[in-house]
Parts: sequence; structure tokens; C-alpha cells
Amino acid sequence: MRRQSSVARYLASAAVVAIFAVGLCGCQTTSDITGSLTPKADSGAAADPRRVAEIDGERYRANPKDADAALAYGQALRATGQHSQAAAVLEQATIAHPGNKALLAAYGRALADNSNFQAAFDVLARAHTPDNPDWRILSVQGTMLDQLGRHDEARGYYVSALRIVPDEPSVLSNLGLSYMLSRDLPKAEQTLRQAYASGKADSRVRQNLALVVGLQGRFAEAESIAKADLPPDEAAANVAYLKQMLNRKDNPRGAAKPVPMASLGQPE
Repeated sequence: MRRQSSVARYLASAAVVAIFAVGLCGCQTTSDITGSLTPKADSGAAADPRRVAEIDGERYRANPKDADAALAYGQALRATGQHSQAAAVLEQATIAHPGNKALLAAYGRALADNSNFQAAFDVLARAHTPDNPDWRILSVQGTMLDQLGRHDEARGYYVSALRIVPDEPSVLSNLGLSYMLSRDLPKAEQTLRQAYASGKADSRVRQNLALVVGLQGRFAEAESIAKADLPPDEAAANVAYLKQMLNRKDNPRGAAKPVPMASLGQPE
């Protein structure tokens, strides 16, 4: 019990870093919370995001009132790690276009990038309506509440999202890691296994399950889950992370700074 409690206390700090990048889910929803509200970047963005940012920036400066240009530039700035500038661009765009749901969703995400979780939550609440809710935004609003330590409220948002998309693995994984943050590890494992069983679950959902299993002391099983369906180098990195977590739980001040599980999967 002392061992499990120690790991859980460690996770309360370490997972707060991962909660957001993994989305408490390791899914497309939190890597781009705007979901269907925001057009996806073209293949050039992945190849050279800084060049895309330059092109989108030129388009935006030519007409700052253009909502589409502002949205594209804001996303490009986020993709290159310029989070404060992205938030500033998108804030001005939402002022000029207060009813634009895509801009509001992107602005909320940019605020979250800057750890302004309460502001992000409030903006995201304006990005959809009670009569036409967006399950992706509901799920990410849940992650904002989890970041703020309001886990019971967060779960209400995940449940609302699951009413729209039952058994959606990304939402289930968010919910599972919410239980993890409040140290209900058996419930976290149960929920994450439900997400894991889905044919739509990606590798990051599986890493979340490995994390929770490892926290309960079943490290061989956690390693097996962490390595599933991954190339050898990624599998080794995930196992190394789990071992690092175990070492740090015994000497939290002496170990190296933990690497969030999210960085071992698919970064945003």
C-alpha cells in the first residue's frame, strides 16, 4: 500500500504534464481539440511547419480581418511552438468574429497551450452550444477541469461526450486518466481497458493503460502493454519511461525529470 501510494503521489505531479499532451487520452481530440471545426493542415505543414507559418503569416498580415487566414496562422504558430503569439493572433480574430466557432475552439486550445486552463475552459464553452454540443470540445473541457484539479466536474463532461459517441476510446481514455489523477487506480484501469479494447484505439491510449497498470505494481504486464504494436525504438523508449517512473517513486528528488508519456507517442 505504501508503494502504491508513493507512486500515485508522484503521478499527481507527473501526469499533470501528460494529461494535456496525451489529452488524458493520447488521441486526436487533444492533439487538435477543434476537431471537425478546424480544417486540417496540408501535408506541407508536417514536412516544414516553419515554412507553412511564414506563408500563413504573410496571408494573415495582408488581411488580418480574414477569419480563415487568422485560423490558419494561429494553427501554424502553435505547430512551431509559438504559443503566446498564437493566442494573441486568435484572440484578436475572435474579437473581430465573436460568433466563429472554429476560431473560438482554436483560441481555447491556444490558451491551454499557455497553461491558462480556466480561460481555455471558458472560451471552449463558447465554441459550441447546449443544443448542439461537440463531443470533442466536451472531452477537452474535461481535460481542462482535470488540469484544475476538479476531477468530479471533469467526469461529467466526459460522460456527456460519451452520450454522443458511446465507447469512443479517446473520451474513455480521458475519463480513465481522470480517475488516475484522483488515485482511483482500479477504476482507471477498468475504464482504460474499455478504451484499449476498441478497434479504434491508437498506441497512445495503450500507453495510458500501461501507465496505470504499472502504477499498481504489475510492471511486467505494463511493459508488455507499453511495447504492443510499436517499433522497437518507441517500445524501448516507453519501457524506459516506465522504469524511470518506478525509480523516481523511491527517490523523487534524485531522479531525472520525467518524460511525459505523450512525447513517446505522437506529439501534436
